[in-house]
Amino acid sequence: MRLLARRSLLALPAIMAAAGRGGAIAAGGAADLNLDYREGWLSWQGGRVCAAAGRAGVVAAKHEGDGATPAGRFPLVRAFYRADRLAAPATRLPLRALRPTDAWVDDPADRNYNRLVALPYPAHSEALWLEDAVYDLIVVTGYNFAPVVPGAGSAIFLHVARPDFSPTAGCVAIDKAALVALMPLLGPLSTITISA
Repeated sequence: MRLLARRSLLALPAIMAAAGRGGAIAAGGAADLNLDYREGWLSWQGGRVCAAAGRAGVVAAKHEGDGATPAGRFPLVRAFYRADRLAAPATRLPLRALRPTDAWVDDPADRNYNRLVALPYPAHSEALWLEDAVYDLIVVTGYNFAPVVPGAGSAIFLHVARPDFSPTAGCVAIDKAALVALMPLLGPLSTITISA
């Protein structure tokens, strides 16, 4: 699996060269990069990196807890990072440092389903402050946001992959250095398209 990590790092120069290509033009003239996930790769015009997705693959009809990554095109809405492990990355997405109490509600019966909350929280929630590096940098997708459909899936992020690129619980994950390098190219018009 170290070969996969090396392959993702080889694309870093292409990430930086991709600025201004393949994206929508935002106010101020900067291009917002659009990403595509397919069959173990996250790509964009001018580059690609190895990526992991859900252990149950990519599906058209996602359900909470199924381990699948939802198919479709989703906006990239905001980002979080671990300030104790990483400098604030440059990006045009809304950005905030994670707090030890941050969590994401995955209880379909709760009114804050698929939303950020603070722990302790009465409904089941996924902690975002982890011992491993997986959530050192998180880009929140707009999957199941407007409107939120209870049970249709929550916490679908673009985040840091495990060193062996093992499957996720439903997110898309890439090498940490590659994600940090992509951040300056992401903005309010950026999207991710996920295909089987």
